[in-house]
Amino acid sequence: MTPARQASRALVRIIAVRVVGVVFILLVISLLTFGLMYLAPGDLVKNLLGNRPTSPEAVAAIREQYRLDDPFFVQYFTWLGNALQGDFGTSVRMQQPVTTVIGARVGLTVALCLLSFVIAAIVAIPLGIASAARAGSTIDRVSSAVTLIGLSAPTFALALLLLYLFAFFLPIFPIYGGGTSPLDTLYHLVLPAIILAAGLGAILMRMTRAAMIRELGSDAIAFARARGIAERDVRWIALRAAAIPIVTGAGLVLTFLVGGTIIVETIFALPGLGSLLQDSVLFKDIPVVQALTLVVAAVIAVIAIVVDLSYLALDPRVRTREFAR
Repeated sequence: MTPARQASRALVRIIAVRVVGVVFILLVISLLTFGLMYLAPGDLVKNLLGNRPTSPEAVAAIREQYRLDDPFFVQYFTWLGNALQGDFGTSVRMQQPVTTVIGARVGLTVALCLLSFVIAAIVAIPLGIASAARAGSTIDRVSSAVTLIGLSAPTFALALLLLYLFAFFLPIFPIYGGGTSPLDTLYHLVLPAIILAAGLGAILMRMTRAAMIRELGSDAIAFARARGIAERDVRWIALRAAAIPIVTGAGLVLTFLVGGTIIVETIFALPGLGSLLQDSVLFKDIPVVQALTLVVAAVIAVIAIVVDLSYLALDPRVRTREFAR
C-alpha cells in the first residue's frame, strides 16, 4: 500500500472515530435535555390555554395531540425516531414546524457569531503577538489591563454600559431590533458583536501572547536570530510554531460564541436563536428547545472536529503520530 493511500485511510479513520463520538454525545445531550424539560415545572396545557375557562374535553384533546400522557421513554423515542427522519415536530408556541421556526432565525445568529469572531480575531491575535514581542513594555501592560477588564466584566453589564453610551448618550448605534435589510442588519449587529468579542478576544489575546512568548524563548528562535534572520521573519517562524495553541484558542472562542448569544440577543431584542431558546424554555416548548440544543451541540462538535483536523495540517509531528497508528 502506497504512503498516500495509508495516509488517506488513516484520515478517514480519524474522522470516523470523531463522528461516532459526536453522534454518541448528541444522543446523550438529547436525552438529558428531554428529561430536564420533562421534569421542569409548568404545565404545557395551561401555557396553551391561558386563563380562559376550559373544558375537560379540550384539556384531553391537547394532551392527546402532544402525547403528554405517554410514558417518558415513549415520548423520547417517538421524538428521536421522527428527528432522525428530519422531522423535529411542531412548535407548541408558534404552531409552525420547528425547522421553519429555526430557519427563520438562524441567519441572524450566524451573522452575529461570525462578526464577533472576526472582530475578536483581527484585534486579539495581532495584539497578542505585539505584546509577546515587547513583553514588559507599555503596550504589553496596557493590553494586559484591557484584557483583564474584558475577562472580568460580565457580559450583561458591559452590554448595558455600551448600550447607554453608544445608543442613548451618543446615539451612534440602534437600540434594539435586527434591521430590515442586509446592511441595516449589519449595522444593528455591530454593537452586540463588539460586546461578545470583548471577553472572547481577551481570552484569545492571552492565549496568543502565552504561546508566542514560549516560542520566542525557544532554542529554535535563538538559533534563527543567531543566523541573522530579520526579526519580522523570526516572529513569523514563532507564529507558525505557536499556531496550534492559537487555533485551539480560536476554536474555543467560537464554541463559546455559539452558546453565548442568549444574553446579548435578549438585551438588544435580536430575533435570533438565543432569544428563541430563552422564550421556548419559559413556555416549555419542548420540540424547539430539543432541536435548538441539538443544533448548538452539533455546531460545537463540528468546530471541535475541524480544530482537531487543523492540527494535522499545521504540525507534521501530529500527522506522523496519527497516521502511524
